[in-house]
Amino acid sequence: MTEAITYAYAVARDADGVLEEELSGLPGVADAPVHLVHTGHRRDVVVAVSPVPAQDFQEAALRAHLEDLDWLESVARAHHRVIEALAALTTVLPLRLATVYLDDERVGQMLDARREAFAERLSDLAAQVEWGVKIYVEAPAATESPAEPSADPDLSPGRAYLSHRRAQRHAREDAYRDADQVAWRVEDAARDVAVDRVRHRPQQGELACGPGENVVNDAYLVPLAHAEQFRADVIQAAEGLPGVRIEVTGPWAPYSFATPADAEPLKRVAP
Repeated sequence: MTEAITYAYAVARDADGVLEEELSGLPGVADAPVHLVHTGHRRDVVVAVSPVPAQDFQEAALRAHLEDLDWLESVARAHHRVIEALAALTTVLPLRLATVYLDDERVGQMLDARREAFAERLSDLAAQVEWGVKIYVEAPAATESPAEPSADPDLSPGRAYLSHRRAQRHAREDAYRDADQVAWRVEDAARDVAVDRVRHRPQQGELACGPGENVVNDAYLVPLAHAEQFRADVIQAAEGLPGVRIEVTGPWAPYSFATPADAEPLKRVAP
């Protein structure tokens, strides 16, 4: 029989004590059924967990698996599925991908030690969702020679080349200035409705989605009542600026805000 350890997805509020029943049959990583860990006489704060094969999540094996994009995608999808199912029912504090404990008892010990902090953060995040906002610069790609001959017949090939490169540089500079303007517009929109913001590192390489260079990768915490207004206002921020693309994702469970130290108060976003 394969040895199992405990995979933890999220801390959640279970005020009515019905969350276990609501989650009945929900598959987690490796299709194992999700269940809840709760301890002590106060059972309103719980941890959603499931068993996973120990051989896949021991340190050396996990390092190897993290290089396997198919395996990583499968785990990430299951992780996200459980958290979103929880978020549809209650307030959650998502845990990091591949958070594992030796067994449910160790999860219970962790919950006992941090119950008050978890309860406080769950109260802070009640009825709020996360929106992701990415801004991309879609500046023209640099080319060695103009696509069409110069309209000025007096320009030598060398001068035509320099003129072409100068025009490209100006176009790129304009695109980055426009992206900065879009960022300010987003911050203005967020100031009216968002509670917190977290700045993530812009995505590059395989993590970047679609064309252009990702220059802003932020997450905003927004009250549920203002979620659609926030999305609409942010999308409008790039109107009239064709060299800039804005991508809004969500609403999500508050992944970026589960730990208070990771969150930056919105009042610091702009002067």
